[in-house]
Amino acid sequence: MICRLCRPSSELHIAEHYYQSTALPDLLGVPADKINHPRLYRALDQLLPHKEALEAHLKNRLGTLFDLDYDLLLYDVTSTYFEGLCEGNPQAQRGYSRDKRPDCKQVCLGLVVTRDGVPIGYEMFAGNRNDVTTWQEMVTTMEARYGRANRIWCGDRGMMSRENVEFMETGRRRYIIGASKETLKKFERELLAEDWRTIREGLEVKLCPSPDGGKETYILCRSRDRREKEKAMHERFERRIDDALETVRASCQKRKWKKEVIDRRVGKIMAKNSRAAGLYDVSVREVDGRAIISWQKNETWRQWATLNEGCYLLRTNITDWSPEDLWQAYIQLTEAEAAFRIHKSDLRIRPVWHQTEERVQAHILVCFLAYVLWKMLHQMTQAAGLGDEPRRVFEELGKIQLVDVILPTRQKKVEIRRRCVARPTDHQAILLDRLGLRLPRQLKVEPPM
Repeated sequence: MICRLCRPSSELHIAEHYYQSTALPDLLGVPADKINHPRLYRALDQLLPHKEALEAHLKNRLGTLFDLDYDLLLYDVTSTYFEGLCEGNPQAQRGYSRDKRPDCKQVCLGLVVTRDGVPIGYEMFAGNRNDVTTWQEMVTTMEARYGRANRIWCGDRGMMSRENVEFMETGRRRYIIGASKETLKKFERELLAEDWRTIREGLEVKLCPSPDGGKETYILCRSRDRREKEKAMHERFERRIDDALETVRASCQKRKWKKEVIDRRVGKIMAKNSRAAGLYDVSVREVDGRAIISWQKNETWRQWATLNEGCYLLRTNITDWSPEDLWQAYIQLTEAEAAFRIHKSDLRIRPVWHQTEERVQAHILVCFLAYVLWKMLHQMTQAAGLGDEPRRVFEELGKIQLVDVILPTRQKKVEIRRRCVARPTDHQAILLDRLGLRLPRQLKVEPPM
């Protein structure tokens, strides 16, 4: 876990290179020659059965240290891929890859974090599992582990389904969840109205009753930055489709193509540029054995696209919060997304080289525990006024070195050895002082195991 945080690498690299280059042999009392990759693999096997106990302990410990709130739980799903066939792991399947590696098998990871991004639990699912099917399982798992209390669950629109909403309502659970893009069509009148409420520059919201007369409340949001982004995206895809269709038409004029061939080419063009495909009504007909293509643009589609650019919907059964509070709670989902980015970049959870299910689960558990340490350092740097980049602090303190002082004696074969901690630089001393850390002058070397 420490090595995963400090220098993410394989067990083989840790055993042969990294461990002996650190102070861990002295701190742990385990000499470098006693560390080998089979021993590290066995440590993974011993760690895995304690997953739930570790999660519960860390949740309570971090909550005490940093006075965390657990009233809002944020849930999201990502995937991580494998190298190898993974024939011994039934959860390794091909599915939608967030890593753009559809050629590799993968597993899906569901992570629950607090509004501060502190993780309280995760579960591993098969790589072909749809996000929406994991919602109920994760909610019941966390409730069984920590109790139901009066928490609010928050998820993106990928978690939204009628079954999930009914599950939350039946259990009297509170939720804020993203609504599908298609649902916006039911709020065309509200989009045209002027009774928007500005909650910050460039962002407007309004509360809307359920179009079906249900108990839910919808939060209609309109973002200026998001509108500009979507407008540019529509224009870019429209230009691509125009150019591609012109290329197809020119090709049809040069030689005879079968209608079926041109239909397939048009289908591929629209699939690659699906965001603007609805703008086009394309007709392919065959005249004298030659395919003829023509198209026209659907201005009704363009008007609707222009109207809803930058708009999105949230749905909730919370009735005593303001639109600003509801939106602010939902936007905290970025904390879960940030957790996945750290897992994949700083902690290098991917690719997974282990082939058996238990070893994969243990690998992911180690990455989870390393992320808990990461968030602990993050909380410490924030409290010390050192910003939001714990990696910078970590790298600076990682430059502190150990110095072996060897003193000769009158007996030629006897030496006095002292392992001392090098004096930190002024910058390092300031960081240590702000974090409330004190370096020992010497390391007490434990006898080898």
